[in-house]
Amino acid sequence: MRIGVFGGTFDPIHLGHLIVAEDARIALGLDEVLFIPAGQPWFKSYRRVTDASHRLAMARLAVEGNPFFHVTDIEVRRSGPSYTVDTLAELRERYAKAEFVVILGIDALREIDRWHEPRLLFEMASVAGMARPGASLDPSVLNAAIPGASSRMRMLDSALIDISGTDIRGRVAEGKSVRYRVPAAVAAYIRENGLYRSIG
Repeated sequence: MRIGVFGGTFDPIHLGHLIVAEDARIALGLDEVLFIPAGQPWFKSYRRVTDASHRLAMARLAVEGNPFFHVTDIEVRRSGPSYTVDTLAELRERYAKAEFVVILGIDALREIDRWHEPRLLFEMASVAGMARPGASLDPSVLNAAIPGASSRMRMLDSALIDISGTDIRGRVAEGKSVRYRVPAAVAAYIRENGLYRSIG
């Protein structure tokens, strides 16, 4: 069984996330993609992140109807900062015979050496690097930071959808439409729960 591990703040989850996950699923022949909203994302400490219960609920709404997509609260339930290696260790216990592929955008890969125990991450799983607008990655730079990492990584082309959580939050705060940027059920959830009305 091949499982894609797609973590993120998902504040909110948007169509760009879903497109990347679907492209990775098809290209890598994944049996399942696990969406994992971060509990306390250590790399977003510079801003206030929406409560995990809301981000988890929006992720679940977004993947409804896709039998290959599932959401887990594994990081939301864990106390302290959310580290991918800790999540992989727990998933390996839960799915003893599975092979894991961590799905990352190129922008995240360019900063992988700043992650918690990045060498261990590449030992525990392979990595799929997804194209992002305006971002590129030199494998030699990755290998310089983490020797041999490029042999555990596959670069994939994906639709270059330039949608970001920052833009969506800003649009909601300004009263602008987010239609076609997030699934309709997510847009309704944002509206009904009064999320992102202020970006301060």
